[in-house]
Amino acid sequence: MQSVMIVGAGKGGLALLKMLIETNVMEVAAVIDKNEQAPGLAYARNKGILTSLDWEPILSEQIDIVVEATGSEEVLQKLLKKRSRKTVIIPGSVAHIVTKLIDEKENLISKLKEETYKQETIFNTTNDGMIVIDTNENIILYNKTAEALTNKKKEDVLGKNIYHAISSSRLPETLRLQEAEYNQEQILESGVKIITTRLPIYDDEGKLLGALSVFKDITEVVQLAEELTNLKEIQTMLQAIIQSSDEAISVVDEKGRGILINPAYTRMTGLTEEEVIGKPATADISEGESMHLRVLQTRRPVRGVRMKVGPKKKDVIVNVAPIIVDGKLKGSVGVIQDVSEIKKLTTELNRARQIIRTLEAKYSFEDIIGSSEQMELAIEQAKLGAKTPATVLLRGESGTGKELFAHAIHNASDRKYNKFIRVNCAAISENLLESELFGYEEGAFSGASRGGRRGYFEEANNGSIFLDEIGELPPNMQAKLLRVLQEKEIVRVGGTKPISINVRIIAATNINIEKAMADGAFREDLYYRLNRYPISIPPLKQRKEDIPALCEHLIQKLNQDYGRNIKGLTQKAIHILLNYNWPGNVRELENVLGRAIIFMHHHEVYIDFEHLPILDSGEIEKKETNLSLFVNNKEDTLADAVERLEKLMIEETLKKHGYNRTKTAQSLGVSLRNLYYKIEKYKLAKNSMQ
Repeated sequence: MQSVMIVGAGKGGLALLKMLIETNVMEVAAVIDKNEQAPGLAYARNKGILTSLDWEPILSEQIDIVVEATGSEEVLQKLLKKRSRKTVIIPGSVAHIVTKLIDEKENLISKLKEETYKQETIFNTTNDGMIVIDTNENIILYNKTAEALTNKKKEDVLGKNIYHAISSSRLPETLRLQEAEYNQEQILESGVKIITTRLPIYDDEGKLLGALSVFKDITEVVQLAEELTNLKEIQTMLQAIIQSSDEAISVVDEKGRGILINPAYTRMTGLTEEEVIGKPATADISEGESMHLRVLQTRRPVRGVRMKVGPKKKDVIVNVAPIIVDGKLKGSVGVIQDVSEIKKLTTELNRARQIIRTLEAKYSFEDIIGSSEQMELAIEQAKLGAKTPATVLLRGESGTGKELFAHAIHNASDRKYNKFIRVNCAAISENLLESELFGYEEGAFSGASRGGRRGYFEEANNGSIFLDEIGELPPNMQAKLLRVLQEKEIVRVGGTKPISINVRIIAATNINIEKAMADGAFREDLYYRLNRYPISIPPLKQRKEDIPALCEHLIQKLNQDYGRNIKGLTQKAIHILLNYNWPGNVRELENVLGRAIIFMHHHEVYIDFEHLPILDSGEIEKKETNLSLFVNNKEDTLADAVERLEKLMIEETLKKHGYNRTKTAQSLGVSLRNLYYKIEKYKLAKNSMQ
């Protein structure tokens, strides 16, 4: 086994050291770095490898290979001058390229194996064995697959005659006759029958270097390169392996012109060397853009890109990586796989993922925390409503858990095995809302997908659809939703044919929908259709007795999210929480606990009052007293008092955030569209308030 000395124990040297130890194809004799704190020195000492701050005393004829990993040209030149004739100096740039190629290849293999388990003819080729001998018939390369097939360990056969590993080997005949043999049957001593390709190896001047046997696997190209002693041999070996591979490979130069393809590439694409070599990288593409050109432009690899190549428009998946030498882009190499079956499986997988992502209702009634009278009443109403087909209207302030109730109602209904679609009516722009809800026909508008598209209501057919913030629907959409409720059918945008649907609607709102109806912002007939089975979810300030149980549940969830082990709250902290008014409800409670946990020291396991400075009880009581005085007007109706209080809160929050409306909406827990409506209603624009 050849001995290696690594000069430079920084990150690059450490990576090379780990790679050499893991592959066990060379013996690391010493690791050198002038910095005693270099990470590679500590790692080497731990592995029992000689370390030093100076390489000159270590360098001797016993060192076969020196890897210069400092990146210093001065060190490289000194090594070249001091080395013996038999010692090979490998620059750090070459070592890093080898490491990068290994990583890229391993990533490619891992991805292809995961996606195409059934495609053995494509992926099993990466498990082929390789054996290389020199002109003396001694083994200089022996990979792990070869070990498994012959039951001979690499360390037992490296440097020995080929007959020590395979007594029936014909590699010596390949050396003597200097003729290639393709797809030859052979039975090993272990009883394994293999198909092997044997090739003589020459340098650029025609000098015989050795012979190569490949068992249909090119995944160990980098291991083979590490065994070579100069760059010419690396190039020769690499070309021999590429030519014998069943994987289609193409290489282009830095200008995107083809410089190399292998026979497998010709078999797959139907293109010959004359049609590719010297031609632009787009010459083989029948549909799609050239990944070679993209990689040359970005200097970044691309993986898993589908396209069609060759005159027969072969459906393939392409993986391309840049070739960078000494920081300069020299071209790119691509591996092409025929993935007609993979495409079908991937499409089915993506469709399944989309269904799971959009149809899954995650929560049940067991996930709803609350033992207060108001909460138990809401839960019982929801359980009863789940057994009926009636439309449910969930009412409550922002952050009370309306979506949680919607999930639970669906999972407790007879539709639980069908689809559950969630739609935030305020989160979709008004000009897209109709097409999102009802879908559209092909050509309905500019940019419409070919064949049209189903909307949320069609996706929810035979299941449930949750329309959150229903009060934010614009008037024209309210009319169309009313038709859906009345006729149980929809019409796609750009279409004329009604489509029958069977959907259970669960709606939710955090606004005073009766007030909106009185103001003309919400249709009265739609209100009565939606309000057939209303459920009021109490705000947290009305069920403070649930706060301890909620905190326990939320802390367990936050511990998982943040990797902490918080056990609970102190009595002082609970007292602070119980005396707060919670305008943001359970969502605000989770936010407060989350912030407290983030800023706690790791040795602290209980949330104390000092972790909750924003919830000063005196300030809370003062604010509540001021608000009580503000709304305590006997001449006010309830609606008047609510409006005056709403105006005050919006005005104060606008000032607090410097009239930034987005931050104000987030702080108040309302949609931006709703905030604009309120500002116009109460005439709270900045200029009008100055």
